[in-house]
Amino acid sequence: MEHIVVLQCRQLHNAAFPLRSAAQAANLVAGFYFFCYTIAMNTLIIGGAGYIGSHVVREFLDQGHKVTVFDNLSSGLRENLFPEATFIHGSIMDYTALVSACKLGFDAAVHLAASKAAGESMIVPEKYSVNNISGTINILNALCETGIQRLVFSSSAAVYGEPQYLPIDEKHPTIPQNYYGFTKLEIEHIMHWYDKLKGLHFASLRYFNVAGYDIKGRISGLEQNPANLIPIVMEAAIGIRKEMQIYGDDYDTPDGTCIRDYIHVSDLSAAHAAALDYISKNNKSLTINLGTGTGLSVKEIVEAARRVTGKPIPAQVTGRRPGDPAKLAASSKLALELLGWKAQYSDVDKLIKTSWEAYTKAAAKR
Repeated sequence: MEHIVVLQCRQLHNAAFPLRSAAQAANLVAGFYFFCYTIAMNTLIIGGAGYIGSHVVREFLDQGHKVTVFDNLSSGLRENLFPEATFIHGSIMDYTALVSACKLGFDAAVHLAASKAAGESMIVPEKYSVNNISGTINILNALCETGIQRLVFSSSAAVYGEPQYLPIDEKHPTIPQNYYGFTKLEIEHIMHWYDKLKGLHFASLRYFNVAGYDIKGRISGLEQNPANLIPIVMEAAIGIRKEMQIYGDDYDTPDGTCIRDYIHVSDLSAAHAAALDYISKNNKSLTINLGTGTGLSVKEIVEAARRVTGKPIPAQVTGRRPGDPAKLAASSKLALELLGWKAQYSDVDKLIKTSWEAYTKAAAKR
C-alpha cells in the first residue's frame, strides 16, 4: 500500500510525498515538525544593511529571532535598517570592533559582507583578497574568541566554474573561473578547518543570481552599483540607463542568449534561516546549493520586464563577455532533503514584479 503525506509549511509548500509504509509516513511527519520548529536566537548579521542582508534581517525578525546588524554602510543603506534590529556601524577589517560586537552575547552569526563583482575581481584581486578572505578570517577569529559557534556564510555557485554537467550539484568539481569564486572557495576551505579545530559549525550557501525584492514590499533601498541583469533591466525601464547591453545572442540556447538560475531574495532569506536552524539542531556543518534547477535566458528576462513594466527597455546586442558559459543552473535537491527548502517565489513574474515595485517606489521618493 502506498501512503501519501501532504505537508505544508514555509519550507515545504504543499509538498506531496509518496511512501510505502505507515512507518515511513510517521517518520516524515516527525521530520516535518523538526524542520518547521525554529529555535529563536540572538543573531549578529554582518552586512545586514545591504540588498541581500536587509532581506535576511527581515526574515530573521519575522521568525522571531533577535537581530543585531553590523555593517560599514559602504554598500548598505540606513533606509534598509529596521527599528526592531539593533545597528552597529563597523567594518570587518576592524578586528577590535568585531570582537566588541561579538561580546554582546550572540548565539550565531550570519556573514554577508563581501565584494562580489566577478569581473572586478579579475582586475583588482587585491581588493577581494582583503575584503573577502582577510575580512572573513577576522570574523572567524572574533567568533572563536567570544565563543560563538554557529555561522551562516553567503557563498556562491561561482566556486564551481565552467559547468561539466547541469544542473550543478554539490558533488560537481570546484574549479572557479574568476577570483571572486576563488575567494569564496578558499573561505569554505578555511571554515572546514575552523570546524575541525575550533568546533565552529557553519552553513555555506552556494547560489547563483539573486533578484527581486521583499514579497510584502517592506524593503525599498535599492542595490548600489548593481552588476546583475535584473537590476540593470530595471534601471533601463525606469530611465536611469538609456539602454542595456545583451552580451551575445549566438550561444547554444533556444534563443541564443545565456541562461542563468535566478533565485528570489525572499526564498534565499528563508534558506539562511533554515540553514541556521539545521546547524543548531544537528551540531554539524553544511554546504548546499540554492537554486531552481532550471534557468531563464537574458531575452526571457527582458521580454518579461517589458510585459510587466509596460516599458520598451531598449537593449543593444554586443559581443560575448569572456568566460560566460551558455547555461548555468544549480540543483537544490540537497537543500530540500536537509532543510525542507524549496524556492517558492522564483518564477520570472515575481522576480520582475517585486523588483519593479521597489524601483518605482524609490523613484517616487526622489
